[in-house]
Amino acid sequence: MIGTVPSQKAQKANDSLQFFPSIPLLGNTPVQPIDLLICGKMRRIYLKLEGANITGSMKARTAFSLLRSLEQQNRLHKGDIVVESSSGNLGVALAYFCQLKGYRFLAIVDPKITFENLQKMQKFNAEVEMVDQPDACGGYLLSRLQRVKELCDTHRTYVWTDQYANPANPLVHYARTAPEVYRQMHQKIDVIFIPVSTGGTLAGMGRFLRDVSPATQVIGVDAYGSVTFGTPPASRKLTGIGSSKSSVFLSKDLFDDYILVKDEEAFTFCQALYQSANIFVGGSSGAVIAACAQYLAKYSDLAHVVCICADAGENYLSTIFNPEWIRQQDLDISPRHLGYVESFKQVPDHF
Repeated sequence: MIGTVPSQKAQKANDSLQFFPSIPLLGNTPVQPIDLLICGKMRRIYLKLEGANITGSMKARTAFSLLRSLEQQNRLHKGDIVVESSSGNLGVALAYFCQLKGYRFLAIVDPKITFENLQKMQKFNAEVEMVDQPDACGGYLLSRLQRVKELCDTHRTYVWTDQYANPANPLVHYARTAPEVYRQMHQKIDVIFIPVSTGGTLAGMGRFLRDVSPATQVIGVDAYGSVTFGTPPASRKLTGIGSSKSSVFLSKDLFDDYILVKDEEAFTFCQALYQSANIFVGGSSGAVIAACAQYLAKYSDLAHVVCICADAGENYLSTIFNPEWIRQQDLDISPRHLGYVESFKQVPDHF
């Protein structure tokens, strides 16, 4: 049975985000339909384009919610320095909101950050510190977190937003992101594909859909080599998706399945989507669409299909869309990584 939009629980949660609507270009991002020819059959999917948010990614929602939670708990004071570990997009979003609200911000990043995101952070007056030692899982997350801990243990002026455990992370996607796309889809979602890093987006959106549309299939999309779902660690080039630690937000009741996507599959889908449909998305979005195509090849009866596209391709001009970087990384970007997809086509009508 389809519930009300938003649910009473989501409306109550939304009360803690009271001035959210007053921020220009925060939320109300577009949904763009595209057609994919899969196994000889045209399939329509709907891309929720979160790159339209104020800082160019879905993390604008998360950053706002994290800062709001600290303010509501009276944990931020004059002279404090907001600190967070980030692979890119959240750091940009926190830098923007901290500048807007008059807080200093320190981003702990790693060498995988794109030039574009680093430049944006600096534009918003963020202080940036880069760790360069990989962690035991082949990524940098645990190294970044160790540095955050050292700073917070040593200096009281540092206040950690903690995107990895702060309930404000899934809250904003439960109270805002999920009701928004559910409304845009006219309360009809057969299956939704959600990228996973901290697990906050999947947890928040999954819980909302369990409340109002329990028949909706909720699929988490993660990077091959991530340990979020208990799979073995491995190095990866994808940023904004995947993790070297399990998520405290996720439980098995919040999603139906998960799909792991390799770097080359994600990047091939990014490039093909841009070349064929003129839609410019980042690596995690390419992974989500790749997972969606793989899923639809198995299930021919799904009609209302949503892909959450976390950011735009502008953040990856120096990497995913740079042939020299692709060559340096020894990545094979070729049509064979499109699997069952024969073509892409943008649909002119939109919501």
